[in-house]
Amino acid sequence: MIELYTAATPNGHKVSCTLEELGLPYNVHVVSLSKNEQKEPWFLAMNPNGRIPVIVDRAEDHVVFESGAIMIWLAEKTGRLMPTDAKGRSNVLQWLMFQMGGVGPMMGQANVFHRYFPEKIPAAIDRYQKEAKRLLTVLDGRLKHHEFLAGDFSIADIANWCWARTHDWSGVAIDDLPHLSRWIAQLDARPGCAAGLQKPPKNVTAAELVQSAQNIVVR
Repeated sequence: MIELYTAATPNGHKVSCTLEELGLPYNVHVVSLSKNEQKEPWFLAMNPNGRIPVIVDRAEDHVVFESGAIMIWLAEKTGRLMPTDAKGRSNVLQWLMFQMGGVGPMMGQANVFHRYFPEKIPAAIDRYQKEAKRLLTVLDGRLKHHEFLAGDFSIADIANWCWARTHDWSGVAIDDLPHLSRWIAQLDARPGCAAGLQKPPKNVTAAELVQSAQNIVVR
């Protein structure tokens, strides 16, 4: 059984959607960001960085933190959502790292300055929204000639989709990115992805949302 410690953020959804797509049994433990539960000793014992998500794979007696690392662990555990050949695996990991190093951090910062920061700083908002749009345009270009980002549907698609689908929240329009829009709709329609977005339920308070924004800029 997998124990998932998470909250309703794109990084949290990356793991719950992966678990749903793989059909693995798991228990959800909601971490209250507004109460800073991710900074409590019991959580820091699992992830010293104090960020969600974290899994405990009881079958392997192994703890994994960082959403991308969790996705790789689950894919390799099951032999699904990532090719086993070297080149295929490399392609998936490249697009996964693209999300972790670019799409997530830049959209996260856009969220903070566009939605939450107490002082509106136009230069910061413009900088992060433009960079987020550039990265989404890169995805659009890739998807122009590919159904998915790296061959078959993979963890690379789940990771990037969990962020790209929230473009409105970052204040970034994608009306001029038809291939990205097609791909987002395609993943929206997948039962596993749709189910993963409901774990945990989105009954969070305004304070939770603010704290989420402060946490999602990290992988």
